[in-house]
Amino acid sequence: MTQEQDAETIDWGPFGRPLFDGDAVKGLSRVGVVDVGSNSVRMVVFDGAARSPAYFYNEKIMCALGAGLSETGHLSPEGRTRALSAIRRFAALAEGMGILPLTAVATAAVREASDGQDFRDEVLRETGIKLWVIDGQEEARLSAQGVLLGWPGSYGLVCDIGGSSMELADLADGRVGRRVTSPLGPLKLREIKGGKKAVKTYVSEIMAGLHADMEQETGMRLFLVGGSWRAIARIDMERRGYPLTVLHEYRMSSRQISKTADYIAKSDLGELRLRANISDSRMSLVPLAVVVLKELMRTFKPKDVAVSSYGIREGMLYEQMPRELRERDPLIEACRFAEAKDARMPGFGRILYNFVKPLFPRANWQRKRIIKAACLLHDVSWRAHPDYRAEVTFDNATRANLGGLKHYERVLLGLALMNRYTNKPDSSRYEALFAMLTTDQIKEAEILGKAMRLGAMLWLTPDEEPGSLKWSAKSRELVLTLTEHARPLFGEVAEARLGALANALEATATVRFKG
Repeated sequence: MTQEQDAETIDWGPFGRPLFDGDAVKGLSRVGVVDVGSNSVRMVVFDGAARSPAYFYNEKIMCALGAGLSETGHLSPEGRTRALSAIRRFAALAEGMGILPLTAVATAAVREASDGQDFRDEVLRETGIKLWVIDGQEEARLSAQGVLLGWPGSYGLVCDIGGSSMELADLADGRVGRRVTSPLGPLKLREIKGGKKAVKTYVSEIMAGLHADMEQETGMRLFLVGGSWRAIARIDMERRGYPLTVLHEYRMSSRQISKTADYIAKSDLGELRLRANISDSRMSLVPLAVVVLKELMRTFKPKDVAVSSYGIREGMLYEQMPRELRERDPLIEACRFAEAKDARMPGFGRILYNFVKPLFPRANWQRKRIIKAACLLHDVSWRAHPDYRAEVTFDNATRANLGGLKHYERVLLGLALMNRYTNKPDSSRYEALFAMLTTDQIKEAEILGKAMRLGAMLWLTPDEEPGSLKWSAKSRELVLTLTEHARPLFGEVAEARLGALANALEATATVRFKG
């Protein structure tokens, strides 16, 4: 039987067979995209786990291509020079990486400028890259698809703010619906005459029209896409002393946004940008972006707000995926890729998941995916020094580029992996992060980690179950049943790890052997 035929016969459980290494997605193993925006020009190269955006390369140049566009009708001469230089560099990098041709799109500034076509011709002549100009509706669609890359099946409103425009797109049942575009980008707002009052009036009028066009109900989830929104979120983190500075999936309430708006208004922007690690060019646009965000919140009244680091570029990757791949869980696919690349015995994560899942009989699908992710990642950090392995696993889980994870779930996953490698997780260094979990969640992470720690002693092959666990919460009994093949693996270290798991469960442990 070939390896491919054998893979077809394996029961992959509730998550399905991994697709990142299948024939249908081999072309997605490394994809390069360029986004020429009104404020920045960025190249991203996605690598490896096609369903979840693993960033092989990511570089951004702040060019302000659309600065002064409303007054002159032309692209900024300085911005144009800088943008061309950036694209020339990106083309050279792509050639060295062997990923030509790049997929390149340009948004509001290039599509609106009278010399936009001339700039596109120059880019093609100088670099060989063809810039595709997309309209506002397409920009909104791609941004929404970027959100779907991170949150399959999402619903709500996607708001993407760029330098010269702001787009809205409706999501329902994991599909992009109604879309609108507007001139509410900070670069354009900066050129409005009449001061702050005139800007607020203009934003309010435009936003009212967008609300009417979208026919959007209040009380939905709002996904924020774009550098200005991320800058505001980073300032919100700084104001709150938030312990996990991962922007993707960061949540803000209306009250928090209001407090942060006041905080920005009262702060010295130069000092604030240094504390929040924001570039000077980005920080200069934040006060205007705050005006737009406050009006967006007042008009659409979302029930909650989630920051998405995924936008147009990730939407372009999503565009190239087959439907079956789009519907996969990005977290599980990314963890599978990590296991295949870095684990000592790829495939054992599935065995380990089946081994530990009887300990969590009431886990819903959301919790099961965290357990599955932990099992897939349980051995990918084995190269780290033993003294730091537990910390490395925690840092990787909480700070890695993993989609489909709420912030507290990152900490839960990290703590479970930390318990996989040590019986005494260091609570002092990570105390602020552990505070994001409830007492029950901390105990759950301990049990999962100790169960994986035991299971790691019972390696056979990626296709052979070493045994099973049976757990009765009512009688407080934990039974480990091992196959005859696994009997020699149950030595004194495995026995001690079984005892540690039993203690975490406040149970008595029994060992049995089949046959």
